[in-house]
Amino acid sequence: MDLENQLLKNLASVLPQPLYREVENAIREMDRGRALELVYRVLRQYLTSLVDPGEAIGIITAQSIGEPGTQMILRSFHYAGLREFSMARGLPRLIEIVDARRTPSTSLMFIYLKPPHNKSREAAESVAKKIQQVTLEMLSKVVDVDYASSTITISIDQEQLKYRNLTIRDVEKVLSKAKGKDVNITIRGHTVIISLTTPDILKIRKIYEKILQIKISGIKGVKKVVLQYDSKNDEWYIITEGTNLEAVLQLEEVDAARTYSNDLHEVEEVLGIESARALVAREVQRVLQEQGLDVDVRHMYLVADAMTWSGRVRPIGRHGIVGAKESPLAKAAFEVTVKTLVEAAIRGETENFKGVVETIIAGKYVPVGTGIVKLLMKF
Repeated sequence: MDLENQLLKNLASVLPQPLYREVENAIREMDRGRALELVYRVLRQYLTSLVDPGEAIGIITAQSIGEPGTQMILRSFHYAGLREFSMARGLPRLIEIVDARRTPSTSLMFIYLKPPHNKSREAAESVAKKIQQVTLEMLSKVVDVDYASSTITISIDQEQLKYRNLTIRDVEKVLSKAKGKDVNITIRGHTVIISLTTPDILKIRKIYEKILQIKISGIKGVKKVVLQYDSKNDEWYIITEGTNLEAVLQLEEVDAARTYSNDLHEVEEVLGIESARALVAREVQRVLQEQGLDVDVRHMYLVADAMTWSGRVRPIGRHGIVGAKESPLAKAAFEVTVKTLVEAAIRGETENFKGVVETIIAGKYVPVGTGIVKLLMKF
């Protein structure tokens, strides 16, 4: 029994869950023949998936992703949910990923919840309200600016307060910390009055723009939230515009194991480079699947490996992976040829002709396929 438990423990880390459950049932039922057959099937699939030495996997991956990429829509945005916000789809999103943009065109978070918060819309909506950043502007019904007396009068919408589970006391508490020099803030009922001790038209204008953006509740950076229902897993989850992954993961209602952001650099910073690698592969796969394009996931992981092997997320380009190559000819073949060659000459760089690009330029045998084999003959 100890041997069986040890075997199952080892298999649990390598087999997909559905297949692992089949193997576990077979072993528990003492049907060792069926269990061995299932394990053999996995091993055979693994062996047939191995890449032969010298196979040009880089070129195959580039073709496998680049060719379907030309069939993608060129539309920059697609509305998600109930047209609450827009997000990059198709080719624009693919370009964002391979360029490792510091900030995506639309930063999104996909927030999954723990039971029972994910089992009803009301429970999920309660968490969403807790997450969404609520500013004073969102709570305001009427905003009046009197430049003559340098006074701003804000009428708070009581229905909005009730919907956001807030009180006027919460607003007062936040605004009391926002008081500055020569600025007076008074709250009468549900009316907020901001005034200057010394009238100043320019200053009251700046205060007007700043005071409405003060955060009353929620998580900073999360501008909008949309609830989505996953019928496959029978659960509700939240999509947000704007990200603050570190703060969201600290909420006890949030399932930290599944929640993620589409911002590569934020994921790298919060969860580490391995999570960023998984996100690159997942995002590329999702972009292609949304367009109805079926590409082997190993190509996505090869792109992800190339972008993250150094320990940080780098773009595919002369400022990233290509620029990090040792070969001056390979770098010159990509972009800004003359400048790259001049800089290589000034630094006295050496070309060793180890890669594919530089050997093609020089007319040498390319080190892939049969060209990777070198024979020495004795006479």
